[in-house]
Amino acid sequence: MSETPLAQSGILEAIPAHGRYLSCQLCLGADPRPVLQLLAEQTDGLTSVVGLGESLVKALDGQVAGLKTFRGIEGALVKLPATPIDLLVWLRGTARGELLARSQHLEALLAPAFEITNITDAFNHAGGRDLTGYEDGTENPKDGEALKTALVPENAGPLAGSSFLALQHWHHQLSRFEAMPRLQQDHTFGRDLDSNEELDDAPESAHVKRTAQESFAPEAFVLRRSMPWVEGNRGGLVFTAFGHSFDAFEALLGRMCGVEDGITDALFSFSEPETGAYFWCPPMHNGQLDLRSLGFSAA
Repeated sequence: MSETPLAQSGILEAIPAHGRYLSCQLCLGADPRPVLQLLAEQTDGLTSVVGLGESLVKALDGQVAGLKTFRGIEGALVKLPATPIDLLVWLRGTARGELLARSQHLEALLAPAFEITNITDAFNHAGGRDLTGYEDGTENPKDGEALKTALVPENAGPLAGSSFLALQHWHHQLSRFEAMPRLQQDHTFGRDLDSNEELDDAPESAHVKRTAQESFAPEAFVLRRSMPWVEGNRGGLVFTAFGHSFDAFEALLGRMCGVEDGITDALFSFSEPETGAYFWCPPMHNGQLDLRSLGFSAA
């Protein structure tokens, strides 16, 4: 098998029918290495995508260039909660029952060193739309551009093929959104709900204008793999953005939060992030998660 590091393929695949996000915290005094070795051996990168927070990397006495802890955006005019997580496992599948069985297996595997502190069930809604009905991720890069956007390049040594993940759990006040006139809803996103076409007359606060990735210098492209979530009568979006660094995400979020010009994204009129965390998603090697850059042995 090739020695070239490969990405966790779930990063590049379209969002699945169902997803489950497991947030895991390292138990006080526990040694994470034996558990992470088992997790690496059972991670295929497609049906499960794994990310390590900076706190966990430090607990392993390791260092990943470019990895840091999310601490919000300086000068933001809205609240941006920072909720560091040691370990994230994004389960991807076709049925909720399947994901339940797999998460129970993982809970038992991780139990000697990690506690699962939060589980978020998510799903593919109406062919890739947000709960508001608007299409999500329209401007995602594709094919070679997706690889260039989401993955650390081949010349990066042992980090090649890895990715940096920004994750936010957004809560939508859907009743507030549904009370808006249709034109205001379209202007919130900057797109027509039915055609998904951008609106030339949308205000500067429209989401598409706040996040026009090609309008930044340098261009701020991320690969979005966000999924809607529902719990009882609450719902929203698990914003999931992959990049070869966090720079593009921070540029986008800064403009959304009014740092550049004092104009905040219209999304904040009905939705807000409840969490915010950064992760490093290791590459794959010989069919399993590649943790050699953290001192683990090769597969």
